[in-house]
Amino acid sequence: MKFNLKDRFTSQLPADPILENSRRQVSNACFSYVTPKKTANPEIIHVSDDMLRTLGLTKKDSATKEFLNVFTGNSVMPNTKPYAMCYGGHQFGNWAGQLGDGRAINLAEVEHNNKIWALQLKGAGETPYSRSADGLAVLRSSVREYLCSEAMYHLGVPTTRALSLALTGDNVLRDMLYNGNAAYEKGAVVTRVAPSFLRFGSFQLLAAKEDISTLTTLVNYTIKNHYSHLGNPSKETYIAFFKEVAERTLEMIVHWQRVGFVHGVMNTDNMSILGLTIDYGPYGWLDDYNPDWTPNTTDAENRRYRYNNQPNVGLWNLFQLANALFPLVNEAAPLEAILDDYKLGYDKASLKMMRSKIGLFTEFDTDYKLIEQLEENLQRVETDMTIFYRNLSTFNKNAPKEALNSIKEAFYNTNTLTDDVKTHWNNWFTSYASRLKLEKTTDNERKVKMNLTNPKYVLRNYMAQLAIDAADNGNYAVLDELYQLLKNPYKEQPEHQKWFAKRPDWAKHKVGCSMLSCSS
Repeated sequence: MKFNLKDRFTSQLPADPILENSRRQVSNACFSYVTPKKTANPEIIHVSDDMLRTLGLTKKDSATKEFLNVFTGNSVMPNTKPYAMCYGGHQFGNWAGQLGDGRAINLAEVEHNNKIWALQLKGAGETPYSRSADGLAVLRSSVREYLCSEAMYHLGVPTTRALSLALTGDNVLRDMLYNGNAAYEKGAVVTRVAPSFLRFGSFQLLAAKEDISTLTTLVNYTIKNHYSHLGNPSKETYIAFFKEVAERTLEMIVHWQRVGFVHGVMNTDNMSILGLTIDYGPYGWLDDYNPDWTPNTTDAENRRYRYNNQPNVGLWNLFQLANALFPLVNEAAPLEAILDDYKLGYDKASLKMMRSKIGLFTEFDTDYKLIEQLEENLQRVETDMTIFYRNLSTFNKNAPKEALNSIKEAFYNTNTLTDDVKTHWNNWFTSYASRLKLEKTTDNERKVKMNLTNPKYVLRNYMAQLAIDAADNGNYAVLDELYQLLKNPYKEQPEHQKWFAKRPDWAKHKVGCSMLSCSS
């Protein structure tokens, strides 16, 4: 197993001079050196073949003792010095001060095919940023992160990736719902991969500490290595940098809304400076179309991170980043203009995305109203979002009165389809048919395009839970089946039709399927 090592982050940014792995406040530094914790009996239980190829590795490499030891934290690659990153953040809207990589340890940066990737272990032990926690992860949360990282990539959503999933052989004590019922669970480690794991909070913490020197160094580093097309550092470049971060964030969130993904914990320390989905904790996909749904038990009361509020939280988080970058710009107007552009840009991008979901490829002023009425209908009775949009591609614009029957599979309880609900749906289908007749695409062309926008398969929480339950019993077949299924989420895959199904009744209120915590 050979890597072309690159140490941009550790060579170009200031390190914490204290080498002791003790909990502390870190100043004038972007990271602390730390060694992963050795585990009792490590075992690789799944490897992403896609990421192996991306990193220039082979199946043979993944079966070696070296691969096992490196990607479970039991050995450190030659000529590398693992580290944990320092950052702060707003959690649920409140400034939390220093946070940092409490259970993540970066191994190294490697280059393959002219792309540089940071390799990071999640669950590999304590760091100076672990606070009162143990820095470890459990199988439950690790399966969810591993599967979701790769599933999101194949959905076309900007995301961090995952290379491997391993058991540590250690037991880890967790209070799953923070309700005093702690229990031991199997320990696990996920290898995460991304061009960078820098977050909004990386910049926020330095600004909060008024460490403008280190802040400038970090921003210049980020531009040089990840936004080099913007040119050399200057006031104008800093503004352009913020503009592109805002645009990437907007694009990412539009994709979330398109596939029905709810992040669950959009704290500023969980927002990637590259516009990637990062930190898969209490996430979930909408089963029934409930815009107020959040998968996070910690957020159950205020629902700050509910599905339909994600675009607004993205803007709020960008405002915090703008405040952090202000000392380098010293002018509010250009930053405020970018935030205003985000609002307008999201409305425009969202409307375009929704048009594509219902097979509209030209623009009419009445489209907004048509989409608004559709979203109202989706909430009249419990309606599965993924199944509805996928089946809508079969709509016959010459027979709108038959449409209700073709999408009946999406309703969780057909007994709730009152005459009033049916009337609303039939009225909408009539309007939809009239609108489709203004399009130049054939029904088959529309179906093909819609099926490239609306996935047939997403990682529903109950699916992940089935994989977790099986893996906990030493059976990794479901894990692999879902991994393979989710590589092609837009294809029919008739051999996997059983996964194109509504959330089963048993999962509606089951822990791990409907209720998740930040330890999930």
